[in-house]
Amino acid sequence: MTSPSLTGKTLFITGASRGIGKAIGVRAARDGANVVLFAKTTEPHPKLPGTLYTAAEAIEEAGGTPLVCVGDIRYEDQVQAAMDQAREAFGGVDILVNNASAIALTPTEATSMKSYDLMHRINTRGTFLASKLCLPLLREADNPHILNLSPPLNLNPAWFGRHLAYTMAKYGMSLCVLGMADEYAGKVAVNALWPRTAINTAAVRNHLGGEMAVRACRQPEIMADAAHWILTRPHTEYTGRFFIDDEALREAGVTDLSRYKVDPSLSEDQLLPDFFLD
Repeated sequence: MTSPSLTGKTLFITGASRGIGKAIGVRAARDGANVVLFAKTTEPHPKLPGTLYTAAEAIEEAGGTPLVCVGDIRYEDQVQAAMDQAREAFGGVDILVNNASAIALTPTEATSMKSYDLMHRINTRGTFLASKLCLPLLREADNPHILNLSPPLNLNPAWFGRHLAYTMAKYGMSLCVLGMADEYAGKVAVNALWPRTAINTAAVRNHLGGEMAVRACRQPEIMADAAHWILTRPHTEYTGRFFIDDEALREAGVTDLSRYKVDPSLSEDQLLPDFFLD
C-alpha cells in the first residue's frame, strides 16, 4: 500500500528556487520530506524574486530537509553531480519533478535562435536529461514518480501558430511523459501536470501583463496540492496521464477551489485560462 503522505520521501525538483517548483517542495516538506532543490539562481534577480537559499529556508520552515544543489539543467555533468549529492545525502530519490522551463511567446520570425535553443535545451532536453539520470535512482524506490510540468498534447494548430518555438519545447516535455510512461510501465510512474488557469508566478508578471494579469490567476499552491495527490498515488496505477490541476483535485475529493484565487472577488469564468487548453 502507498502512504498518503510524502513522509521520508526524497523529491528532486528542477527550477526549484521560486514559483510552482518551490510550492511543490514546500507542500512535500509539510509531510517531512527531503527536498533536493536544483537551480542556478543563487542571487536575487530584479524581475525574478527568490533564490535557492530562500527556497531552502521555506522548506525548513515547513518541516522538511532541503538540499541545495546549484547547477544548470543544460549541462549533464552538473545534473549528474546533483543526483550524486542526493544519493549521498538521502540514500536515493523517490520523485523527480521536471519543473525547469524557459518561455518566449514570440512568432517564428521574431524568435532568435538563441531563444529557441534556450527553450529547447531547458524544457525538452533538460527534462529528458534529468529523467535519464534520475531513473537508476527511481527504480530503487518503493513508489517512484516522475512529474513533468507540461501540457496535454493538444494538436489544435492555433497553439502552434501563436508561438511555435515555445509550443515545441513544452510539448517535448509532454512527449517524454508519453514515451517514458510506456517504457517504464509498472516500474516508474510518469505523468504530467498543467494548470487550468494562469498561475501567480514571475512568468505571468513578465510575459502576460503584470499585476492586472496576476489578479486573474490562481496561486501556485493549487499546483502543489494537485502534485502532492498525484505523487502519493500507486506508481503502477497512475501513470501516463496528463492531469489538469483542478481535475486532479476533484479526483482527490476537493470541491471548493476558491481559496486558490489571487483575487477571491473574481468568479471562476473571470480567471485567465492557461495555454494549450481549448
